[in-house]
Amino acid sequence: MTEVLELAPVSAYWQGVCDYDDLPPEDGVCALVGGEQVALFRTHDGRVHALSNLDPFSGAYVLARGIVGSRGGVPTVASPMYKQVFDLTTGRCLDDPAVRVPVYRVRVSGTRVEVART
Repeated sequence: MTEVLELAPVSAYWQGVCDYDDLPPEDGVCALVGGEQVALFRTHDGRVHALSNLDPFSGAYVLARGIVGSRGGVPTVASPMYKQVFDLTTGRCLDDPAVRVPVYRVRVSGTRVEVART
């Protein structure tokens, strides 16, 4: 039997950050990945998303504490500071499309959640 491996870009590698069960559904946690604060979210459908924890409107590292939800079927997080809403898949601010937060590649390997570092 041939083992199939997911290949990351040459410049990236995967860093384990927590167990999947440590991510409460519809909630966020923060992890330090390569010196960057990354907000991780597990949505009601079981998918895991990762984006920068930095709220670009307030300058505070708080997005992991935001309110997880959806808008028009798009998984979102609302900043706890000024309530701007961000798409968890693209990082685009739904209230100001000119603003984005960085999105990180994330996967579940066995029971571990891993984020790609570049």
